[in-house]
Amino acid sequence: MNGRVSRRTALAAGAAGLGVAGVAAATAAGLTPLGQALQVLGVTTASPVTQVGSLRVERVHSTARGRDVDLVLFLPSKKPPPDLPMSLMLHGLHGNARNAAPSGLLKQLSTDVARKAVPAHGYVAVDGGDNYWHEVRPGDDPMAMLLEEVPRWLAARGLGGAHGLPFACAGVSMGGFGAMVYGRRRAERRQPPEAVAAISPALITNWPEMAKRHIFTGQTDWTSLDPLRHLAALRGIPTALWCGTEDSFITGVRRYIAATHPAVGYTAKGIHSDTFFHSVVPSLVSFVGKHVPRAV
Repeated sequence: MNGRVSRRTALAAGAAGLGVAGVAAATAAGLTPLGQALQVLGVTTASPVTQVGSLRVERVHSTARGRDVDLVLFLPSKKPPPDLPMSLMLHGLHGNARNAAPSGLLKQLSTDVARKAVPAHGYVAVDGGDNYWHEVRPGDDPMAMLLEEVPRWLAARGLGGAHGLPFACAGVSMGGFGAMVYGRRRAERRQPPEAVAAISPALITNWPEMAKRHIFTGQTDWTSLDPLRHLAALRGIPTALWCGTEDSFITGVRRYIAATHPAVGYTAKGIHSDTFFHSVVPSLVSFVGKHVPRAV
């Protein structure tokens, strides 16, 4: 494995939602007693992982990013099957691996897998910084981390098959933008993912608005990645988009849906918030679950 594990804080926590990661980290670090953590999460059983999945948090070193990052695994059970297929889950702007998933993802995943509504699979999140999942500063390349390092990290943990390659990529907001770029990069490598899923992807329609974010080095840098300017990039890859009609990104999302006719193009009343993100989690898990590769 290329890259060292600098601090392992593996954890299985029986709860879903954004709050679970913080409690998980505090418990793993010895800051919160297990019993108190379970009370905070509203769990009364001593073995919550058997009910609502398993969340594991580790610290690994990313050579591509030049720093240590969190590696967060969302697994459907405490003891997942060997070579469990894994999808990426990319966080939004000012986010991180611990809060990458919309609330309710872990519970929905474990419930759907347990009742065999979808095949067993999991999600993996990593810290990507606030750079739209591309190299803004030399030596900090989160896309290279996703393409080169995440598969090795997964394979070393017996996840994702022999090569650890994620079968899909999902993301929220900036992470949705990143998921679409990741799908394009995989296609360029002739290793297209089985599916791409984007919740309220940050599809901004003009450069002055994007420039305010101080992410891209210039308009050319942005347009080289912007999914709205590369509409054929995901052709042949099942793609899903969800967005609230009161979301500031709705114009770009509607434009993308109209131009590409994705497998799922869902819009409904809602703003850019976890309330809307949470509402589409069942659809997200169902969509990604439909594209879990069959065991060979």
